[in-house]
Amino acid sequence: MCRLFALTSKEPVSPMLAIKALDVMKEGHDGSGVGILLRDLGGPFEEMKDVPILSGIFSEEGIRKLDLFMMDRGFMTKYKMNIKLPKEGLEGTPRRGMYLIRAYEYPESWETLDKDEIAHGLMSIRLKIRDMGEEKKDMIVYSFWPDTIMVKELGDPMAIGEYLGLDRKDLKARTIMAQGRQNTNYAINLYACHPFFVEGFSTMTNGENTAFIPIKDFLSSRKFPGYSGYQSDSEVFAHILHYTMKELGLGLDAYKHIITPLQDRDIDAHADKDFLRHLKKTCRQLIIDGPNCVIGTLLDNTLFMAQDRKKLRPGVVGGRPGFFAFSSEICGLDAVIPDRDKSKDIQPMHLDTAIVGPDRQEIKICRQTEPLRLPL
Repeated sequence: MCRLFALTSKEPVSPMLAIKALDVMKEGHDGSGVGILLRDLGGPFEEMKDVPILSGIFSEEGIRKLDLFMMDRGFMTKYKMNIKLPKEGLEGTPRRGMYLIRAYEYPESWETLDKDEIAHGLMSIRLKIRDMGEEKKDMIVYSFWPDTIMVKELGDPMAIGEYLGLDRKDLKARTIMAQGRQNTNYAINLYACHPFFVEGFSTMTNGENTAFIPIKDFLSSRKFPGYSGYQSDSEVFAHILHYTMKELGLGLDAYKHIITPLQDRDIDAHADKDFLRHLKKTCRQLIIDGPNCVIGTLLDNTLFMAQDRKKLRPGVVGGRPGFFAFSSEICGLDAVIPDRDKSKDIQPMHLDTAIVGPDRQEIKICRQTEPLRLPL
C-alpha cells in the first residue's frame, strides 16, 4: 500500500509538512517515490493567481525546445523559480536536468477566450509538451494551470524533500496533496505517480483499481483529449471527477454515486431514485472495484475523501477551523496537527464523502442516502 496526506490551511504552509506526515507513515509505503500537488499558492505566486504555471522536469535541450514552443504561441515568461540540485546526487534518484516552475503571461490572442476555452487550451499545450518529450525523455510536464505546482520524483519522500530544498520560504501553499510510493502495477514512470491532474481537478488513491480497463475504455470513448496517458490504474479517478463535474455538470455528491453506486434496494428508497437509476445505468462502466481510498481537490480548492464499499484502505480527517488534514493514518494527523481536538476526528464510512470547503472552517459529511444537490 501507499500512504496519502493532504492539508488545507488558511495560511500558506511548506510542503515539508505533508512530507513529514508521509515520513511518520513510512512503514505503510516503500519509499520509492513521492508526488506533491500545491494549490492556492503563497509567496511570490500570491499576486499571480490567474496566470498559468508550468511544472515538470526538463533537460537543457528540453528547455530550448520548450522556449521555442511557448514563444511561438505567444507565451512569455512572467516569473520562474529554479530548484538547484546539490552537487552530490541522491542514491536511488536519477540525476535530472532542471525541475521547472515557470509562470507565463497569456498571449494577447487569449484575452477574448472564455474560461472553458482557456482550460482546453492549457490542457492541449500540456499534452503537446508531454508528447514532444516522449522520444528523448527530455521534457516531463506535470501541470500547466493557474495557481498550481506539481513535483514528482523517485526516492524516499523525506530525502527527496531535502534534496530538492522544498522547505524554501518562497514555496508555500494553502492546499497540498502528497502521496508516498511509486506505481507498482506497471513500469516505473514518473507520470504514474500520484496525484493526477486534469483541468484543475486532482486525485490520489491508496488501493488498487481492478476495474481499470472498462473505466479506461469508457473514458477514452468520450473523445476528450485529457482522458489519456494511463500509466497508472488510479489516474482514472481524476478523470471520472472531471467527467462528473465538467462534462455531466453534476456535483461532488454525484461523483460518489458514480464510482460506488448504491445497491438497487437502497436506490429504491432514495429521494432521487429515478435519477440515480439512470445514472447507475449510463455510468455503469465507471464503477470502481477497490479497495480504494480517494482524496481529491476541486477547482475552488475544496478537499474531499471518499472510499468504496469494501472500506479496506484507511482514512481519517481532522483539524481545527483554518487548518484541516486528510491522512491515511492517525499518526500523520498527529505529526502535523497535534493540538487538534482528536474527539472530532472523522473516519468516513463507505457511504460518506468527507469535505472541507474553501473557507476551511469545518468538516462536512455528505452521505449517499441524502438527496442530491442538483443542479450545481
